[in-house]
Amino acid sequence: MRRMSEESGYRRRPERRVSSQIQREVMQLILDRKLPAGAALPTETELMTDLGVSRNSVREALKALQALDIVEIRHGYGTYVGQASLTPLVDGLTFRTLAQLDDETGALAEILQVREVLEEGLIRRVAATLSEEELDRLEEVVARMEEAGREGVPFPELDREFHELLYASLGNALVPQLLGAFWTVFRRVAGVRGWTDDPAPEVTVRRHRDIVTALRARDVEGAQRAMADHFRGIESRAAQATRGVS
Repeated sequence: MRRMSEESGYRRRPERRVSSQIQREVMQLILDRKLPAGAALPTETELMTDLGVSRNSVREALKALQALDIVEIRHGYGTYVGQASLTPLVDGLTFRTLAQLDDETGALAEILQVREVLEEGLIRRVAATLSEEELDRLEEVVARMEEAGREGVPFPELDREFHELLYASLGNALVPQLLGAFWTVFRRVAGVRGWTDDPAPEVTVRRHRDIVTALRARDVEGAQRAMADHFRGIESRAAQATRGVS
């Protein structure tokens, strides 16, 4: 058996590895070398030598990792470490929800339930620690929601800002990413299905204000109940939209 490929010059390993194995090896290489986001990866030729695989195998693995935002391929420049964002998760959940045509309401309810569990747990952590200044900022977002509602302007981005701001004091970078992922999935599905915005924006405003009121009173249980009421409203709206009820 030849130890060296005459065609490409890389050393073959006795076993044939599948693409997923090579992907894991590239990820391990990134971790072992402590390459940060934006750092250049070794060239294709170097990866062929380091991993002992063909050029096609390297390219196949890199393309798969690019889809996961683990690497970024800049044609004509090279390959770099990606941001490892949650974009693939958002795309997958959006497709999963839209693909369940026979139970779309149930699929969306699952996503809302996960977000609800996450937020009800997180609000317990911040309820006793939010400063008055942070509560003032939350109140200001609610006031902007109210103003937008009076003017008949939808305010989904303000809704998102409220929830991200609510947990900012945790200092956990993954929290806003996860919340943003679930928020984006809901908005994408709503857009594809042509669902209308909340016909009663004042209700949405009131539910957010109830959350702030409970937090100002340092009422942990009340804050959780207010958050649960908020999600009951979102779930009800989603169910009505899928039935064509306005």
